[in-house]
Amino acid sequence: MNAPVKVMLVDDHTLFRRGLAELLEGRGGIRVVAETGDPGEAPQLARRHAPDVAIVDLNMAPLGGLALIRRLRDEGWQGTSIVLTVSDAGDDMADALASGARGYLLKDMEPDQVVDAVHRALRGETVVAPAMTLKLVDLLHPKRGAAARRSLLESLTAREREILRCLAQGMTNKTIARALEISPETVKLHVRRILAKLKLSSRVEAAVFAVEHGAAGERRTV
Repeated sequence: MNAPVKVMLVDDHTLFRRGLAELLEGRGGIRVVAETGDPGEAPQLARRHAPDVAIVDLNMAPLGGLALIRRLRDEGWQGTSIVLTVSDAGDDMADALASGARGYLLKDMEPDQVVDAVHRALRGETVVAPAMTLKLVDLLHPKRGAAARRSLLESLTAREREILRCLAQGMTNKTIARALEISPETVKLHVRRILAKLKLSSRVEAAVFAVEHGAAGERRTV
Protein backbone atom coordinates (compact mmCIF):
# COMPACT_ATOMS: atom_id res chain seq x y z
CA MET A 1 0.00 0.00 0.00
CA ASN A 2 1.35 3.40 -0.96
CA ALA A 3 2.24 5.85 1.80
CA PRO A 4 -0.17 8.80 2.07
CA VAL A 5 0.79 12.09 0.49
CA LYS A 6 1.60 14.49 3.33
CA VAL A 7 0.23 17.99 2.73
CA MET A 8 0.79 21.29 4.54
CA LEU A 9 -1.77 24.09 4.11
CA VAL A 10 -0.72 27.73 4.45
CA ASP A 11 -3.60 30.20 4.17
CA ASP A 12 -4.50 33.11 6.43
CA HIS A 13 -8.24 32.69 5.76
CA THR A 14 -9.08 30.39 8.66
CA LEU A 15 -12.48 29.17 7.48
CA PHE A 16 -11.21 28.36 4.00
CA ARG A 17 -8.08 26.63 5.30
CA ARG A 18 -9.94 24.45 7.76
CA GLY A 19 -12.63 23.63 5.22
CA LEU A 20 -9.99 22.64 2.68
CA ALA A 21 -8.27 20.46 5.28
CA GLU A 22 -11.53 18.61 5.91
CA LEU A 23 -12.17 18.18 2.19
CA LEU A 24 -8.68 16.86 1.44
CA GLU A 25 -8.05 14.68 4.48
CA GLY A 26 -8.19 11.04 3.45
CA ARG A 27 -9.23 11.84 -0.12
CA GLY A 28 -7.06 10.29 -2.81
CA GLY A 29 -4.46 9.13 -0.30
CA ILE A 30 -3.86 12.61 1.11
CA ARG A 31 -3.10 13.32 4.76
CA VAL A 32 -3.02 16.92 6.01
CA VAL A 33 -0.10 16.93 8.44
CA ALA A 34 0.10 20.66 9.15
CA GLU A 35 -1.86 23.85 8.61
CA THR A 36 -1.26 27.44 9.55
CA GLY A 37 -2.51 30.94 8.87
CA ASP A 38 0.92 32.40 9.63
CA PRO A 39 3.34 31.99 6.70
CA GLY A 40 6.20 32.83 9.03
CA GLU A 41 5.47 29.61 10.91
CA ALA A 42 5.44 27.45 7.78
CA PRO A 43 9.21 26.77 7.54
CA GLN A 44 9.23 25.43 11.10
CA LEU A 45 6.21 23.22 10.33
CA ALA A 46 7.91 21.98 7.16
CA ARG A 47 10.98 20.94 9.17
CA ARG A 48 8.85 19.24 11.82
CA HIS A 49 6.37 17.39 9.59
CA ALA A 50 8.32 16.98 6.31
CA PRO A 51 5.28 17.44 4.03
CA ASP A 52 5.47 16.23 0.45
CA VAL A 53 3.37 19.17 -0.77
CA ALA A 54 2.74 22.70 0.48
CA ILE A 55 -0.49 24.30 -0.74
CA VAL A 56 0.05 28.02 -0.30
CA ASP A 57 -2.19 31.08 -0.65
CA LEU A 58 -0.79 33.86 -2.82
CA ASN A 59 -1.46 37.01 -0.80
CA MET A 60 -0.67 36.75 2.88
CA ALA A 61 0.87 39.02 5.49
CA PRO A 62 3.57 39.53 6.53
CA LEU A 63 5.16 36.98 4.17
CA GLY A 64 3.53 36.53 0.77
CA GLY A 65 3.05 33.11 -0.75
CA LEU A 66 5.80 33.46 -3.33
CA ALA A 67 8.30 34.71 -0.77
CA LEU A 68 7.37 31.73 1.39
CA ILE A 69 7.94 29.28 -1.49
CA ARG A 70 11.39 30.74 -2.09
CA ARG A 71 12.19 30.65 1.64
CA LEU A 72 11.16 27.02 1.97
CA ARG A 73 13.43 26.13 -0.93
CA ASP A 74 16.32 28.21 0.42
CA GLU A 75 16.02 26.44 3.78
CA GLY A 76 16.40 23.06 2.14
CA TRP A 77 12.83 21.77 1.94
CA GLN A 78 12.64 19.41 -1.03
CA GLY A 79 8.86 19.14 -1.37
CA THR A 80 6.48 20.45 -4.02
CA SER A 81 4.77 23.84 -3.74
CA ILE A 82 1.36 24.62 -5.22
CA VAL A 83 -0.31 28.03 -5.15
CA LEU A 84 -4.06 28.01 -4.43
CA THR A 85 -5.54 31.46 -4.86
CA VAL A 86 -8.49 33.59 -6.01
CA SER A 87 -6.28 35.52 -8.44
CA ASP A 88 -6.75 34.59 -12.08
CA ALA A 89 -4.18 37.13 -13.27
CA GLY A 90 -1.70 35.78 -15.77
CA ASP A 91 1.13 37.82 -14.25
CA ASP A 92 0.51 36.24 -10.83
CA MET A 93 0.66 32.79 -12.38
CA ALA A 94 3.87 33.65 -14.21
CA ASP A 95 5.45 34.93 -11.00
CA ALA A 96 4.36 31.82 -9.09
CA LEU A 97 5.84 29.41 -11.63
CA ALA A 98 9.02 31.47 -11.84
CA SER A 99 9.32 31.31 -8.04
CA GLY A 100 9.36 27.54 -8.12
CA ALA A 101 5.70 26.64 -7.67
CA ARG A 102 4.79 23.43 -9.45
CA GLY A 103 1.13 24.41 -9.75
CA TYR A 104 -1.25 27.36 -9.88
CA LEU A 105 -4.79 26.51 -8.83
CA LEU A 106 -7.90 28.60 -8.19
CA LYS A 107 -10.04 28.40 -5.08
CA ASP A 108 -13.24 27.71 -7.01
CA MET A 109 -11.93 24.35 -8.26
CA GLU A 110 -13.56 21.10 -7.20
CA PRO A 111 -11.80 19.12 -4.44
CA ASP A 112 -11.20 16.19 -6.81
CA GLN A 113 -9.43 18.54 -9.22
CA VAL A 114 -7.15 19.75 -6.43
CA VAL A 115 -6.39 16.16 -5.40
CA ASP A 116 -5.61 15.22 -9.00
CA ALA A 117 -3.35 18.28 -9.33
CA VAL A 118 -1.46 17.33 -6.15
CA HIS A 119 -0.69 13.87 -7.49
CA ARG A 120 0.32 15.13 -10.93
CA ALA A 121 2.56 17.82 -9.42
CA LEU A 122 4.29 15.13 -7.36
CA ARG A 123 4.97 13.26 -10.59
CA GLY A 124 6.81 16.32 -11.88
CA GLU A 125 4.05 17.90 -13.98
CA THR A 126 3.26 21.59 -13.94
CA VAL A 127 -0.43 21.92 -13.10
CA VAL A 128 -2.69 24.92 -13.59
CA ALA A 129 -6.39 25.53 -13.10
CA PRO A 130 -8.44 24.85 -16.26
CA ALA A 131 -9.47 28.52 -16.33
CA MET A 132 -5.80 29.50 -16.57
CA THR A 133 -4.97 27.39 -19.62
CA LEU A 134 -5.44 30.21 -22.13
CA LYS A 135 -3.23 32.49 -20.06
CA LEU A 136 -0.59 29.80 -19.89
CA VAL A 137 -0.57 29.83 -23.70
CA ASP A 138 0.59 33.45 -23.48
CA LEU A 139 3.52 32.37 -21.32
CA LEU A 140 4.60 29.40 -23.42
CA HIS A 141 5.54 29.99 -27.03
CA PRO A 142 6.45 26.69 -28.67
CA LYS A 143 9.07 27.14 -31.38
CA ARG A 144 7.92 24.36 -33.63
CA GLY A 145 6.73 25.56 -37.03
CA ALA A 146 3.02 25.76 -37.79
CA ALA A 147 3.19 23.05 -40.45
CA ALA A 148 5.01 20.66 -38.11
CA ARG A 149 2.48 21.29 -35.34
CA ARG A 150 -0.45 20.63 -37.69
CA SER A 151 1.20 17.39 -38.75
CA LEU A 152 1.51 16.27 -35.12
CA LEU A 153 -2.16 17.04 -34.47
CA GLU A 154 -3.23 15.17 -37.60
CA SER A 155 -1.39 12.09 -36.34
CA LEU A 156 -3.98 11.67 -33.58
CA THR A 157 -6.93 9.34 -33.99
CA ALA A 158 -10.48 10.66 -33.63
CA ARG A 159 -10.67 9.23 -30.09
CA GLU A 160 -7.34 10.78 -29.15
CA ARG A 161 -8.50 14.18 -30.42
CA GLU A 162 -11.64 13.83 -28.33
CA ILE A 163 -9.59 13.07 -25.23
CA LEU A 164 -7.22 15.95 -26.06
CA ARG A 165 -10.26 18.27 -26.04
CA CYS A 166 -11.18 16.91 -22.62
CA LEU A 167 -7.66 17.57 -21.34
CA ALA A 168 -7.87 21.15 -22.57
CA GLN A 169 -11.02 21.56 -20.48
CA GLY A 170 -9.25 20.41 -17.34
CA MET A 171 -11.09 17.11 -17.00
CA THR A 172 -9.60 14.34 -14.86
CA ASN A 173 -9.18 10.79 -16.14
CA LYS A 174 -12.21 9.66 -14.16
CA THR A 175 -14.35 12.47 -15.57
CA ILE A 176 -13.19 11.72 -19.12
CA ALA A 177 -13.91 8.03 -18.62
CA ARG A 178 -17.42 8.79 -17.40
CA ALA A 179 -18.12 11.25 -20.21
CA LEU A 180 -16.86 8.92 -22.96
CA GLU A 181 -18.13 5.72 -21.33
CA ILE A 182 -14.72 4.06 -21.28
CA SER A 183 -12.53 2.87 -18.41
CA PRO A 184 -10.03 5.15 -16.60
CA GLU A 185 -7.29 2.71 -17.62
CA THR A 186 -8.21 3.21 -21.27
CA VAL A 187 -8.08 6.97 -20.76
CA LYS A 188 -4.59 6.68 -19.23
CA LEU A 189 -3.44 4.67 -22.25
CA HIS A 190 -4.82 7.26 -24.68
CA VAL A 191 -3.20 10.12 -22.73
CA ARG A 192 0.19 8.40 -22.89
CA ARG A 193 -0.20 7.93 -26.64
CA ILE A 194 -1.28 11.55 -27.12
CA LEU A 195 1.77 12.84 -25.24
CA ALA A 196 4.07 10.57 -27.21
CA LYS A 197 2.61 11.58 -30.59
CA LEU A 198 2.68 15.30 -29.77
CA LYS A 199 6.17 15.03 -28.27
CA LEU A 200 4.96 16.54 -25.00
CA SER A 201 5.69 15.62 -21.39
CA SER A 202 2.58 16.60 -19.42
CA ARG A 203 -1.18 17.05 -19.53
CA VAL A 204 -0.75 20.81 -19.13
CA GLU A 205 1.42 20.98 -22.24
CA ALA A 206 -1.18 18.92 -24.10
CA ALA A 207 -3.94 21.29 -22.97
CA VAL A 208 -1.93 24.31 -24.09
CA PHE A 209 -1.23 22.63 -27.44
CA ALA A 210 -4.96 21.97 -27.93
CA VAL A 211 -5.97 25.54 -27.14
CA GLU A 212 -3.18 27.04 -29.23
CA HIS A 213 -4.16 24.98 -32.28
CA GLY A 214 -7.92 25.25 -32.07
CA ALA A 215 -8.39 21.68 -30.90
CA ALA A 216 -9.92 22.47 -27.49
CA GLY A 217 -13.52 22.52 -28.69
CA GLU A 218 -16.43 23.63 -26.52
CA ARG A 219 -16.64 22.79 -22.83
CA ARG A 220 -18.44 19.55 -22.17
CA THR A 221 -21.18 19.23 -19.58
CA VAL A 222 -20.91 16.04 -17.58
